[in-house]
Amino acid sequence: MKIVSFLIAFLIFSVVILFHELGHFLLAKANGVRVNEFCFGLGPTICGIQKGETKYSIKLFPFGGACMMEGEDEESPDERAFGKKSVWARMSIVFAGPFFNFILAFVFAFILISCIGYDKPVLSGVIDGYAAEEAGLKAGDEIVRMNNLSIHFSREITAYSTFHSGEKVKITYIRDGKKNTAELTPKLDKESGRYLYGLETAGNERVRGNILTNIKNSFYEVRYWIYSTVQSVKLLVTRKLSVNDLNGPVGIVKTIGDTYQKSMSTDGLYYAFLNMLNWTILLSANLGVMNLIPFPALDGGRLVFLIIEAVRRKRIDPEKEGMVNLVGMVLLFGLMFIVMFNDIRKLF
Repeated sequence: MKIVSFLIAFLIFSVVILFHELGHFLLAKANGVRVNEFCFGLGPTICGIQKGETKYSIKLFPFGGACMMEGEDEESPDERAFGKKSVWARMSIVFAGPFFNFILAFVFAFILISCIGYDKPVLSGVIDGYAAEEAGLKAGDEIVRMNNLSIHFSREITAYSTFHSGEKVKITYIRDGKKNTAELTPKLDKESGRYLYGLETAGNERVRGNILTNIKNSFYEVRYWIYSTVQSVKLLVTRKLSVNDLNGPVGIVKTIGDTYQKSMSTDGLYYAFLNMLNWTILLSANLGVMNLIPFPALDGGRLVFLIIEAVRRKRIDPEKEGMVNLVGMVLLFGLMFIVMFNDIRKLF
């Protein structure tokens, strides 16, 4: 069972990463850029096949991947080099990777929601002595907004409470077809150490919709994971989370494996499949967001250089850009090493 769990986790990683690189690859081809190699993994090549101008290969370490284009990080006399194309063409190629991750997340979200519906943000109750009860909220109220965030799923209520712990919130809710508002000030629950508004959504049934509502809710599902990822990054930057709190590839593989085994033992193959779909949505949206962070070597860092070029109408020296990206790559590998070390440490 553990081998099967590992293979499933590996397959999920492979799909998410390859779809990201496929975005770069397809837009590069569409813009007439020569792609020298399209690979899955990092490090030395295990095997590969040459087809036309492009080598398709599998690397030793099964984390990451690359679409290696001619003249991407250095000058090239080739007219089909990446650097010879217009700044807008290069932007589209760089942005395509994260965008394809969002497309993949949307497609799988549609499948998931079509199978099991969505968790409507209706209160199942309120906790005695907390702000929700004091403001007159009750079971059956549908939460539609928390401050500036529109709410579509009950999970978003919990997520907002987690990422904005201790903050006042203006809630908009629907009761008997009418919109009402209330301002809630959270109270510290000494037992859990968390600030609570007193809103309960546990036990809500999922609601099935038609194809149009499923499409709409698939967008909201992807938005939910993008929001969760962005807020998590903010907590990391503001040091409310530490690097030790992060899960790297090893930790994620273990969690996916644990989820699969538990699903198979308690719910069966169908729900195990749905849980794996959910993991794929999460990881794909996460990879899309993380790659758009404006950090050297990431797609977001490359987009920053291209935006500067578009504004000043002059390309930044490729050698200088390459050096900055190299430094960024070294820092990313250092972070990956620390996270993987923590992952392995947590196993024992």
